[in-house]
Amino acid sequence: MLTLLVVMGFCIIIGVPIALAIAVSGTAYLIFESTVPLLVVAQRMVVGVDSFTLLAIPLFLLAGSLMAEGDITPRIMRFASTLVGHIHGGMAMVMVVSCMFFGAISGSGVADVAAIGSILLPAMKDQGYKPPFSATLLGCSGALATVIPPSIVMVILGVTMGVSIGKLFLGGILPGVATGTALMVIAYLFSVKEKYPRLPKATWGERLSTFQSALFPLLAPVIILGGILKGIFTATEAGGVAALYALVLSMFVYRKVTVKRLFGISLEVARVSAVVLFIIAAANLFGWILASEDIPQKVANFILSISTNYWIVLLLFNLLLLVLGMFMETIAIIIIVLPIFSPIMSQLGMDPIHLGVMVCVNLAIGANTPPLGVDLIAACKIANVRYEDSFRFLGPFLGAMALILVLMVAFPPFVTWIPDLFIK
Repeated sequence: MLTLLVVMGFCIIIGVPIALAIAVSGTAYLIFESTVPLLVVAQRMVVGVDSFTLLAIPLFLLAGSLMAEGDITPRIMRFASTLVGHIHGGMAMVMVVSCMFFGAISGSGVADVAAIGSILLPAMKDQGYKPPFSATLLGCSGALATVIPPSIVMVILGVTMGVSIGKLFLGGILPGVATGTALMVIAYLFSVKEKYPRLPKATWGERLSTFQSALFPLLAPVIILGGILKGIFTATEAGGVAALYALVLSMFVYRKVTVKRLFGISLEVARVSAVVLFIIAAANLFGWILASEDIPQKVANFILSISTNYWIVLLLFNLLLLVLGMFMETIAIIIIVLPIFSPIMSQLGMDPIHLGVMVCVNLAIGANTPPLGVDLIAACKIANVRYEDSFRFLGPFLGAMALILVLMVAFPPFVTWIPDLFIK
C-alpha cells in the first residue's frame, strides 16, 4: 500500500491532475506490489463507468449549459430581484437567490458561478460592492448547486453508495434552502456595515410580470422532481427530460441557441463529462485495490477502536471531509472515502440519505476552502480579483455554512423528513 499512497501523494504535489494521479498510483501498485496482470487497469476503469445511472451526469450538464446560454439566467435574476432586491445589499441578496434557482436547474456549482457571476458581478461593482466580497459570496452561493436538487454530486453519491438518488434529491431541499438563507443573513450584515445600496422595491405587478417571464425555467426542477416522485421516470431519465426541456426553451421558445452554437455547447459538455467520468473510472481502480487489500475493514476497525460512540465517529468523519475538501476534488473524495466510511456509519445506525446529504454540505464548504476551493477560485477569476483577497470575507460565510452542517448532523429529520414523506 505504501507504493499506492506515495505515488499518488507525489503526483498531487507536483500538480498532476487528480484523475491521472489516482490512475497512475493504482497502476504503479499493480506493477510493483501485485502479481495481477495490468489488463486489470483497463477492466476496472471500464467497469467503473459502465453504469446507466452515470448517464445522468452529461445530461444534467447539457441541461445546465443550454439554460445558461438560452436567456434563462437573466429571467431568473430579474424575478429574484423583485423578491429580495429591496433588502439592504439588494444585489447581494439577488445573487444568493439566483444561485439557488439556477442551482436547481444546472446541478453544478461551477456552472452556477459562471452563469450568475458573469452577469451580476459587473453590476455589483458598478453599485459600489467590493469585488472580493462579491466573489466570495458568489463562490459560496454557487456551491448551493451541490446541495439543492438536481445535484450532479448527488447522482455520483447515489451510484457510489447504492442509495436512491430521488431520496437524496429530496433530502437536499431543506439543507439547501437553509444554507442559502444563512448566506443571505451574512451578506445582509456585511451590506449594512458597508452601506451597500438597496434596489427599488418592486410592485406586485412587477413581481408577477417577472415571474411569468421566468416561469418556464422555474418549472424545470418541478418537472424533474415531480417526475421522479410520481415514478414517471428515473433520475437518469430525468436528466434526459431536463436536457430536452432546456433544448426546447433555448432553441424554439427563446430562440437564443442556434444549431451552430448547440454543437459548441455539446462539445464543451462532452469535455467536462469526460473529465468527470475519467475520475470515476480511475477511482474505481483505486477502490478495487483498497478492497483487495481489505483497507476499508482495517480503517473501520481502527476508527472503532478509537471509539464506538456515534457522535465521536461522526465528528471525526466530518473533520476528515472538511480537511480533504481543502486539497482534493469533490468526486475523488466521494469515490475514495465513501466506500470506506459508508459501512461504518451504517453499522452505527446512520440513515444513508442523511449521510449522503451531509457529505454534500461538507463538499460545498470544501469547494470554497483554500487552497483548492474550486468554486471560490472560479468566482475570483470571473470577478478578476486575486484569490487571496477573498479570504478576509470568507470566514463568516463558511461559518454560516458550517452552522447548517451542525444543525443537520444534530437533527437527522432536517434531512430525512421530506424523503420519508414522499418516498416510502
